[in-house]
Amino acid sequence: MINVTIDGQKLQVPEGTTILNAAKMAHIKIPTLCYSEELSIYGGCRICVVEVENERLLQPSCAVAVKEGMVVKTHTPKVREVRKTIFELMIASHDLGCKLNCLTCSRGDNCDLQRLAQELGIREIRLNALDKNMSNDYSSYSIVREPNKCISCHRCVRRCEEIQGIGIFTKANRGPAAVITTFKNKGMGNLECVNCGQCIHACPTGALHEVYHYENVWDALHDPTKHVVVQTAPAVRVALAEAFGEKPGRIFTEQMVAALKRLGFDKVFDTDFSADLTIMEEGTELLGRIQNGGTLPMLTSCSPGWIKFIEHFYPEFLDNISSCKSPQQMLGALVKSYYAEKNNIPKEDIVVVSIMPCTAKKYEARRPEMTGDVDYALTTRELAMMIKEVGIDVLNLEGEDYDKLMGSSSGAAVIFGATGGVMEAALRTVYEILTGEELPGIDFTPVRGIEGIKEAEVKVGDLTLKAAVAHGLSNVRRLMNMIRDGKEYHFIEMMACPGGCIGGGGQPIPTDMEVVKKRMEAIYESDLAHGYRKSHENPEVQQLYDEYLGKPGSHKAHKLLHTHYTPRGL
Repeated sequence: MINVTIDGQKLQVPEGTTILNAAKMAHIKIPTLCYSEELSIYGGCRICVVEVENERLLQPSCAVAVKEGMVVKTHTPKVREVRKTIFELMIASHDLGCKLNCLTCSRGDNCDLQRLAQELGIREIRLNALDKNMSNDYSSYSIVREPNKCISCHRCVRRCEEIQGIGIFTKANRGPAAVITTFKNKGMGNLECVNCGQCIHACPTGALHEVYHYENVWDALHDPTKHVVVQTAPAVRVALAEAFGEKPGRIFTEQMVAALKRLGFDKVFDTDFSADLTIMEEGTELLGRIQNGGTLPMLTSCSPGWIKFIEHFYPEFLDNISSCKSPQQMLGALVKSYYAEKNNIPKEDIVVVSIMPCTAKKYEARRPEMTGDVDYALTTRELAMMIKEVGIDVLNLEGEDYDKLMGSSSGAAVIFGATGGVMEAALRTVYEILTGEELPGIDFTPVRGIEGIKEAEVKVGDLTLKAAVAHGLSNVRRLMNMIRDGKEYHFIEMMACPGGCIGGGGQPIPTDMEVVKKRMEAIYESDLAHGYRKSHENPEVQQLYDEYLGKPGSHKAHKLLHTHYTPRGL
């Protein structure tokens, strides 16, 4: 333990503790900007500088470890003045060319710069803003980059490299001309970007945000010739309330459905329904591969960020991916076939909107292999914008139920939102289909939790099924390399985002691992509350097969619910 004095308080802290974390232990808050607990130390912004006795220069508290007997002062006049000057220099490189910029910014009501200005006591800006005159990057289907707002904090660079293991961002130029850009400034849509949106969570200024589709949805809702159907993903219902000031982990399903009906959607369906359907198709496919000598391990196909990742970096394993479309695309395909035929509505008059925790779903909806299934994919944040725009007091709404036909689901479908959930849902059904016996214990806890890679062996009849789960693309890369090196599994769930869909790039900000844990608890709580906890028990799924598809894996099911993937260059 190290003895240190901070602002007159004597305390003992473990060796290796930074000044910043030691100050937290003393209940002293030092302002930060480039710092993030989940990322490596950068120490570039210098907002967190402090005075250390016998040191000539101010020290960045996030990057300097305490030493025995160190005396630190965190808010002296010198420190406060230097922080303000640094902030003014930083803000001069931010996009202040338009005085209304804060009113139209994606982070206008949740801005780290505004928070920091309050913490530092900024009351005036003495420097003129620099005119960087850089063009916005609209090359991606999912993410917009506005470089004039960038303050070079490197948080997006580090998150893309360290958490996702891709690294499409880079620093260019030196000194005042230094900027964060993409490789050779090609644009995010022309690189190995997987559209996961984790960079949006990292960005403190709104220099990165999703491609907005909500104005298109407003147009559809006000077009009397269009029949507009919306679906909601499992992870949205445990995060949406955060956008209205609630703490993470509130289950918000019925109020969300009520709000969607007030917005004017003709039908509100549940993506959980098609998650159950995915299990039926994917489970049948897995059993077929195991019993008939098919390609193993079979890899899940629900996460579009993961799909684009494997297309770029491991195309030799494309045959391992399940041919199932994601639940989003499955439900879209069924709305424009099964639902349209059942209600005598021309499919060209139907607009399918999805509410997703994921920015990559916007890209997935535009894939040529699945064009037309889903017209517009909105993030959780975009839905919150729409609700606020029409003044719905969503927190106090009386809840409503999903519409019938594709609104029923099981608890197995709900847990799709958390890492390990797809695996657990599949095992619940595969076990009973293969053995013909009721599952003795329904909760597969070895695949739960936030550990980066999880492994499990499950006895299914005479078969010992070897399974694995990975979330966050750095972990996915490690697991793919293990497979490449000969590690054997039968079935693997891959999710692009840390924590799975509940940590998706379209979720409310902030989304860190503490928030993810709270949402995960709510996901499993919702599973426990369901009347059905296995996908094959869903009566609406049973009705769909009886009336329309025949059986899992049928020719019609393959035509509507399955797809293929494309090798891509680096």
